[in-house]
Amino acid sequence: MNIGTGIIAGVSVSYSHASVEQIEAACETSEREAVEALLKRPGVSEAFVLQTCNRAEAYVVADEAETAREALDDYLVGVDPGATRELGHEESLRHLMRVACGLESLVIGEDQIIGQVREAYEAARGAGGIGSTLDDAVLKALHVGERARSETAINEGVVSLGSAAVELAESERDLADATALVVGAGKMATLAARALDDAVNRVIVANRTLPHAEHIVEELDTDSAAAVGLAALPIAVEEADIVVTATGSDDHVLDSDTLEEVGETLIIDIAQPRDVTPAARTVDEVELHDLDSLQSVTDETRSQRREAAETVEAMIDEEFDHLIAQYKRKRADQVIGAMYEGAERIKARELRTAVSKLEAESDDGLTDEQQEILESMADALVGQILSAPTQSLRDAAENDDWTTINTALQLFGPGLKPEPANRPDAPDGIPDEMRRQMPDAVLEQLTVDDD
Repeated sequence: MNIGTGIIAGVSVSYSHASVEQIEAACETSEREAVEALLKRPGVSEAFVLQTCNRAEAYVVADEAETAREALDDYLVGVDPGATRELGHEESLRHLMRVACGLESLVIGEDQIIGQVREAYEAARGAGGIGSTLDDAVLKALHVGERARSETAINEGVVSLGSAAVELAESERDLADATALVVGAGKMATLAARALDDAVNRVIVANRTLPHAEHIVEELDTDSAAAVGLAALPIAVEEADIVVTATGSDDHVLDSDTLEEVGETLIIDIAQPRDVTPAARTVDEVELHDLDSLQSVTDETRSQRREAAETVEAMIDEEFDHLIAQYKRKRADQVIGAMYEGAERIKARELRTAVSKLEAESDDGLTDEQQEILESMADALVGQILSAPTQSLRDAAENDDWTTINTALQLFGPGLKPEPANRPDAPDGIPDEMRRQMPDAVLEQLTVDDD
């Protein structure tokens, strides 16, 4: 019996090495559905999927790295291999922290990503995908992401795709007298509407569910803001000088026919999948930008935040070391727990035998005080005998000595009894150091069958 290693394997399809179309191909199912599908793969015990407008990532836990890697193949069906980045165990842990801190975002330090990681975590938990390994990993990523934002200036300036879209619009147009149309009512659309409210003359918010659009309008400062349903979208587009789309629709909400007569219009599509048909690029007077276009807008922000990013990198290094140490302690504790559980069984059995013999030799039996003395002595013996092996196991985990850990787990399995091939009288059954720490009586006991 070997201790489970809980190996994580990950894969990332993000803006840094993939196109919008390739990211879309990896997001054909929801996060929860993707987690459920990965959990059906043989050998997968945990799964976590993160899908945003500029990334699609999946992580699985298995006992073997090869098993974990094979399980991710289904998630990547239809995705160009050149658009994927494979992540090993430790690389996955560090990457998750970088993602939550905003270091892997198109807009470095963006605030929205940490909320998206949290929502993906809840979705994976709801699907049964979060066990002890990924729980520690994702919660640590969220923790360091919160530290980064509270202890550094990583999120100052342009902090969302919504605000980056507005900055792009400001670089392309004079917005003072412009009418802006925001399509959608989610987080990114809300942020875009707020940013536009400070820059344009009028904001229109269009959404399939009108009350959601009205809720955004109520938050804006301008009295001229309006909310409309998607049925009124063709009219709203004709009125708008700038359009920012950020819906969660699986289909295009703006096609080239709708845009034929709108006149000079700047459209920035920050949705994933895309809201605007690529054919709109051929429509006269329509200038269409998508996620790829925001790269130039974010370059300046990246430069401004470079110093803060270096501080965050050091923070990640520190938290990464803490997480690795945490995993090691847990692995050692698994073995130590099995060791003490087996010792408790032997203690209880031998106490019963001793009490029975003493009571048989005494007409009055044992008093409660005498039984307490025996039990205290047995507890003390177990504690003293296992103290040194316990420390040795923790040292072994700290030093990545998994041979000793696995040998100990085989030795101190159920009943504190080794498997036949690992009996103490075998040449390599017990490490010499551990053998020296055990009294002869314990070694003798370990060779007795528990019949």
